[in-house]
Amino acid sequence: MSTSTRNFTRTTLDLGDIQLHPWGRRPAGPELLDDLVTAAADPTIALWNPLPAADHTAARAWLETREDGWDRGTGAAFAVLAATDGALLGTVNLRWTDRADGLAMIGYWFLPAARGRGLATRTTRAVTTWGFRTADARRIELAHATGNDASCRVAHRCGYLPEGTLRASHLFGDGRHHDEHLHARLATDPEPGP
Repeated sequence: MSTSTRNFTRTTLDLGDIQLHPWGRRPAGPELLDDLVTAAADPTIALWNPLPAADHTAARAWLETREDGWDRGTGAAFAVLAATDGALLGTVNLRWTDRADGLAMIGYWFLPAARGRGLATRTTRAVTTWGFRTADARRIELAHATGNDASCRVAHRCGYLPEGTLRASHLFGDGRHHDEHLHARLATDPEPGP
């Protein structure tokens, strides 16, 4: 399979009460930039998924990078928005780690008010299925710090099988390299149950 067929193409995924909208496709107004600055300041996001958006200028730069990933077909960064009012709830990002081999990585973060509602599971499942079906991903990996129990539960609920522990593999927001659990799904794996 050539990399030209392994493209992430902009689309909106409608899950009823929430929409996954490509980052950068709507104007980056002050409210969205404020939401990103708020997300960057959240202690959980700052620890597990540091977001370089301390101010509006940095938030715009972060959005431009997401837009560039879509433009090149190398990254699929979705804003998770409430269908009722368009409020930002979180993000899910799928990116190639080895495009020629069909290997991708998925990650996500959610604002405090959106946590505990099953949104990470629903959106990760939706983006995983989309990546397999539309971009011909062969394998999608999900890695999280061993101390991030919530992400471990999401991985299991989304059918990402545990494959081991990566020792001191990633530098997190606290400035330390943490061990990570590695989970993965193959395109040939069955869809997880409810």
